[in-house]
Amino acid sequence: MFKKIAAAFFILCTLQTVATGQRTFIDPGAVWPDSAGLHIQAHGGGIIKVGRVYYWYGEQRAQGLDTNYRYVSGYRSTDLMNWTFIGNVLQLTDPEDLGARWILERPKVFFNKKTHAYVMYFHLDDRRYQYARVGIATSPTPEGPFRYLKSFRPLGFESRDIGQFIDDDGTPYLIFESRPSKGFYIAGLSANYTEVNRQIAFIHAPLEGGAIVHYKKLYYVVGSALTGWRPNPNKYATARSLSGPWSEFKDIAPPETNTYGSQSTMLFKVAGTKTTSVLFMGDQWRPKTQWDSRYLWMPVTIGGGKLTLPPPHPFTIDVRTGKTWQVDPSTRFPQTPQN
Repeated sequence: MFKKIAAAFFILCTLQTVATGQRTFIDPGAVWPDSAGLHIQAHGGGIIKVGRVYYWYGEQRAQGLDTNYRYVSGYRSTDLMNWTFIGNVLQLTDPEDLGARWILERPKVFFNKKTHAYVMYFHLDDRRYQYARVGIATSPTPEGPFRYLKSFRPLGFESRDIGQFIDDDGTPYLIFESRPSKGFYIAGLSANYTEVNRQIAFIHAPLEGGAIVHYKKLYYVVGSALTGWRPNPNKYATARSLSGPWSEFKDIAPPETNTYGSQSTMLFKVAGTKTTSVLFMGDQWRPKTQWDSRYLWMPVTIGGGKLTLPPPHPFTIDVRTGKTWQVDPSTRFPQTPQN
């Protein structure tokens, strides 16, 4: 009886949400409108949660932008499904004389509770990918504006694709791919978050798009092969400690799907009152029409040292309980509980 009442209540809430024009599910690979009806422009991005609010930062790839600038967009949400554009939180001209077509990619923001500062890391490069550094910008608020601070090579190594990981105890880590080293690093940040001051692990695997999650006493890392814009079979490994040893890498999805046309950017954990879900956040890049690049978000099947990305399908998530459901997009009603 309780389950029937709960299901009826969920359907009632869904009907009310549809009536108010709110999104009731995430549709992987589809156009994802923000609250103004515009496709979300937060590519290669990352999410942090501050209080009850989620902030999503990413590459702004809208049409008609001033090509003298590079932009990082910001969005906020309380449910991970409905996002409001808060503006371009970073608008940056060429900061270090990098020349035409200079590059700002994969922005990630950390919140430092001690200094009350928001610290943004991003891949900073020239058009030939020879500069290979991280750039840093800071802001006193999550909604910016962020101000450019500096760039450097973390631990003295070249750095291209970056990722972020915040452990359950709040400790922040930077993940960065170093082509000459033929692998990627997990590194710790200084007390003020503006320096990379220690190597935690070097994973000798030629992968980029690094993403990490800590789930039931195991660390899972996901990475993408070095094929540029072209998708490939993303792989994962596990370890009991961030410092390793790490297991051999295995496919997260059938190899022939090329990770359903996406590339990893983050593993985001939603710990609720009933369960904990882990979302794979991937980008479906469209290099010739970057403004139309899509997002592949999906709850993964995870546990016991295994991580699987199911075939994409619409789903809804309750951030309070942590539960997800498969959704029939024709009715917008939840059909199959996923956890």
